[in-house]
Amino acid sequence: MPVPSAADPEPRLPVPGGGAHPAVPPTERFAVRTAGMTASEIRALFAVASRPEVVSLAGGMPNLAALPLDALSIEVADLVARDGQVALQYGSAQGVPALREQICEVMRLEGINADPNDVVVTVGSQMALDLVTRIYCDPGDVVLAEGPSYVGALGSFAAYQARVVHVAMDAHGLIPEALRDALRTLGAEGITPKFLYTIPNFHNPAGVTLAVERRSEVLEICAEYGVAVIEDNPYGLLGFSGRIYPALRSMDPGVVYLGSFSKTFASGLRVGWALVPPAVRDRLVLAAESATLCPPSFNQMLVSRYLEGHDWRSQIKTFTEVYRDRRDALLSALETHLPEGCSWNIPDGGFYVWLTVPEGVDTKAMLPRAVTARVAYASGTGFYADGLGSRQLRLSYCYPTPERITEGVRRLATVLEAELDVMRTFGSPARLAPPPPAAGRGPQTPSPDTA
Repeated sequence: MPVPSAADPEPRLPVPGGGAHPAVPPTERFAVRTAGMTASEIRALFAVASRPEVVSLAGGMPNLAALPLDALSIEVADLVARDGQVALQYGSAQGVPALREQICEVMRLEGINADPNDVVVTVGSQMALDLVTRIYCDPGDVVLAEGPSYVGALGSFAAYQARVVHVAMDAHGLIPEALRDALRTLGAEGITPKFLYTIPNFHNPAGVTLAVERRSEVLEICAEYGVAVIEDNPYGLLGFSGRIYPALRSMDPGVVYLGSFSKTFASGLRVGWALVPPAVRDRLVLAAESATLCPPSFNQMLVSRYLEGHDWRSQIKTFTEVYRDRRDALLSALETHLPEGCSWNIPDGGFYVWLTVPEGVDTKAMLPRAVTARVAYASGTGFYADGLGSRQLRLSYCYPTPERITEGVRRLATVLEAELDVMRTFGSPARLAPPPPAAGRGPQTPSPDTA
């Protein structure tokens, strides 16, 4: 057998007819890009957090108890009886035409005037994000994203070997001057990012909303530097004040807009969409065809029937009332139970509160002890691509009842107090932890009104 050299460190096996191949099973000769594909910290949590004795403040699962399930069951049966031959057959890679027209009606609430031909229906907005990253990013390309950012986006960027540069936020969302500074620094290195990925409304995980007066400035800066904008907006209609903020896409037709029915209807149907400029549409459809051939027609037709025959606007209002009650329960519990030195934002919509704990506490290292105490959260490090976030954590209030939320925060406070007691006893942090993020990297104080 040939002896591996320094230039050929991998053992090689002789093959019939001469030569050799690496001593790696054929099924394990993975592409280099798979090295960046790792399980998110949040997904790894689900198995534990789903245990009934654990109060999960970790996952952003919508609360489906408010849906009219009896009416929907009749709709499903009628769909199969009347249109089963179409609904259960292959369909268009771009999506059911009737649904694309209705999606344009939904987006009109945010000031978007769109052509149904520019809408591509996807299997959830996560698929849309993955496809957009695929058609834009080569290995080594740079993308900009708020710090912190949605963990699913970070996973897609890593899978396509893109490098993430975070842009700072404050209580009013992404900071335009921080965006300009990042672009100026990258420009000095000869780098133009492929796009800015942003969640302007009720941010996941930070819970803040991009101030209206900043939106046009963000678009102007990106246009100045030749950077595309990807607007991810699954929570935009879930504002607790009833206000709907203007979409970035409504200000600039070049923005790629991602939407979803997962938060405003039913997440299990996995129906999302991308509204893209015509020059992007054809490539996106080709990418969708290679990924799924076509999205499920049955799911799309059910969503279309729901939008046509049900008062979906009132249903969204019902959802927001449910989530507002849960947010209030969480904020009240935080105020009552958490120790001194903690701070958090006050979201005006969406699913999340972003919590900063006292210096020296590492939320990722603390998580196993929290789960032992029967409460789960998402540690902040999972929402950064650069190792920051050790003093932060995300609390999700959308799924548990207000009573369970209150109990979960009480348990979390007990765990935090124990961590602080260890630090006080030994005069130092309970364990070595990465340095906390610099001021301004994310929301550190309650968020004022973003009007």
